[in-house]
Amino acid sequence: MKDVKIDATWKAILKPEFQKPYWQELTEFVRGQYLSGKVYPAAKNIFRAFDLCPINKVKVVIVGQDPYHGEKQANGLSFAVNDGITLPPSLKNIYKEIQNDLGITPLPSGDLSRWAKQGVLMLNSVLTVTANNPASHKEKGWEKFTDAVIKTLNENRQNIIYLLWGKYAQVKGEVINKEKNLVLTSGHPSPYSAHLFFGNHHFSKCNEYLKKNGVSEIDWR
Repeated sequence: MKDVKIDATWKAILKPEFQKPYWQELTEFVRGQYLSGKVYPAAKNIFRAFDLCPINKVKVVIVGQDPYHGEKQANGLSFAVNDGITLPPSLKNIYKEIQNDLGITPLPSGDLSRWAKQGVLMLNSVLTVTANNPASHKEKGWEKFTDAVIKTLNENRQNIIYLLWGKYAQVKGEVINKEKNLVLTSGHPSPYSAHLFFGNHHFSKCNEYLKKNGVSEIDWR
């Protein structure tokens, strides 16, 4: 993947990562997976989160784990699904919290590109997955890459809100400077831990922080 097809602002700042040995190994692994079987998301959408949200536009980061592994679900954005696909339980719970927190009803579509275009980086820790095989691309190098993304943001930007839901995301976010950014944590919106997610008011807190810093708020619909 010598010529990484990713937004130019990210490509420039992440250039050192693309030259590391792990990246070459990851590239070979991912290419082999796409050639030999069904992998999600579609190859053109692997870096969609970055393409829709250049580094200078990032206001909010939502950290997920790996893409959905079901047919037509994953679209390159954490927690999101393609338009017309039934909302997964976690996303249903996210919408429920938005409704309770802000008193607005999110649009029925699970394609969250409408958030990404406003400056929400919907970042999965692992960016690809084999069909019907959750976590199948774990520990192949993606985690190193997305750790570098968070580290790069932390070093080059401030006043960003990080929404870290669940232990996995919170460990990944340990490098974030909490004095220069707003880090909000709670349980994961999955049905198993939603009781620790509901009532976190992260969406209103997020917009309050943006407003306080003179930045336009996110329309969470």
